[in-house]
Amino acid sequence: MPLGIFCLIAAITVLSIFAIERGEAQRDEAQLNARSVAIASALERRANASSAYLRAGAALLSTMDEVPADDFRRFVSELRLDADYRGAEGIGWAKVVTPSQVEEFNAEAAELGVGSYELYPQPDGSQPYSIPVTYLQPDTERNRRALGFDMFSEPTRRAAMQEAERSARPTATDKIVLRQEGSGGSPGFLVYMPVFEASAGGRALKGFIYSPFNATDFLQSALALEDVGAFGVELYDGEPDPQSLLASTFAANADMDGLQQVRQNLTIANNPWVLVTSSRAAPGLSGLSMATLIFGLLVAALLMLLVRMLTQQAQEDEASLAWFEEQASIRNSLTRELNHRVKNTLANVLSIIALTRRRADKVEDFANSLDGRIRALSATHDLLTQSDWGSTPVEAVLEAELLPYAHGADRRVEMTGPAVELAPNDALSLGLAIHELATNAAKYGALSQSEGTVSINWKLVDPTTVRVEWLERGGPPVSQERTRGFGTDLIERIVAHELRHPVELDFDPEGVRCVLMIPVRRATEFMIRAGRDKPAAFHEDS
Repeated sequence: MPLGIFCLIAAITVLSIFAIERGEAQRDEAQLNARSVAIASALERRANASSAYLRAGAALLSTMDEVPADDFRRFVSELRLDADYRGAEGIGWAKVVTPSQVEEFNAEAAELGVGSYELYPQPDGSQPYSIPVTYLQPDTERNRRALGFDMFSEPTRRAAMQEAERSARPTATDKIVLRQEGSGGSPGFLVYMPVFEASAGGRALKGFIYSPFNATDFLQSALALEDVGAFGVELYDGEPDPQSLLASTFAANADMDGLQQVRQNLTIANNPWVLVTSSRAAPGLSGLSMATLIFGLLVAALLMLLVRMLTQQAQEDEASLAWFEEQASIRNSLTRELNHRVKNTLANVLSIIALTRRRADKVEDFANSLDGRIRALSATHDLLTQSDWGSTPVEAVLEAELLPYAHGADRRVEMTGPAVELAPNDALSLGLAIHELATNAAKYGALSQSEGTVSINWKLVDPTTVRVEWLERGGPPVSQERTRGFGTDLIERIVAHELRHPVELDFDPEGVRCVLMIPVRRATEFMIRAGRDKPAAFHEDS
């Protein structure tokens, strides 16, 4: 009972801690979800602000026949880009250049005075036109690296421009490396807005106004609006995968195991992205959980000690009562077992007396025959008493019955076989049968002459049956004309009935042969020996 009370209080404490920790986890998950939504909104606001500037620029440039460098520079400077446009590398213009206009484009680029550049890579005739970077403001050394680059020649940029032309709305590219970064630079993306010829119904493509973005700068500009706090943020171009990672606030060698993550889908300039916000749970239990655990264990321990003191005396009294009940049960079991054994023995004696009486002509013969058979029962009973009426070896039963014949210079008895244990009743039946066979052999068979031998062999024919064979040789020839005696009746009726197997008894001229099939029963303990270290006994069915 004390242990049960301790376990009950401990279980209540554990459940309370589980509820507290679950509430803490739900609160952390709600905070993580809220922060993820806020960061995604900040990113979309940044992208929408950039798209708004590009839409305004496209509307203006579509009304102009040509886009002079000074006018484009003035347009960008008059936009007065505020903090909402942070994260972008600037705003650029890329016009459509057909193969016949490449030389003209190169000549105009040479006249701009911003360094020598030409359209590259040179058109190979596989595309209808080129869309090189014509202007890129602000005019910095970094941005000048991109001037002249034919963006239409690169598949990722070309796909985004074609989608922007088709939808007539700002469209972001997939993950790329900006020309400003050079080879091996950090990931970025471009947002294109198509500019159409106003005189051609608004559908003849004139070029693209666009903005290049460094993905890390773009993410940091959004996080400036929404403090990331202790959370980690990763931005992916499509499904989360190391190959699609655009930007991350984690260090390059950061441990990513054990993170709680929330995934947020967002659209940046007509391009689906995924934002993954992560947090790491604090190790161990929270403060409230630790206080609950300590308090619960203290209460459980105090109650356990109190109940232990109250129940100790009751346990001692219960142990005394159990001892008295056990003694009474042992006495009852002994009485029932003794009654069972006595009944079996008396039944065997009565059967022997009845058969002996029918076969005896004189009182003296009756007494001698009865004396020998009772002694055979007594010898086997002695074996069973020595084993505490447990299992008895086949060899011990044979030795007890054949002791008068197994010694001496003129008689021989050979016994061979494995160690097999018999149940008490089966050992009694075997002893009676061997006694009758030995008596007959001593009077009329192999043991009546000095050169005669008796061999007894036994073996297991299966796990539940042992086969015992009695074979006489070297004695006088067995008469084939004889009267049926008591020994034959005893073996073929009483012993066969007790063993529940027929007996093979052959009176061959060379000597008597008898085969007994004896059951080998599974050993179990008697009720009075339950829980004690005593020899095992057998179930008895008789």
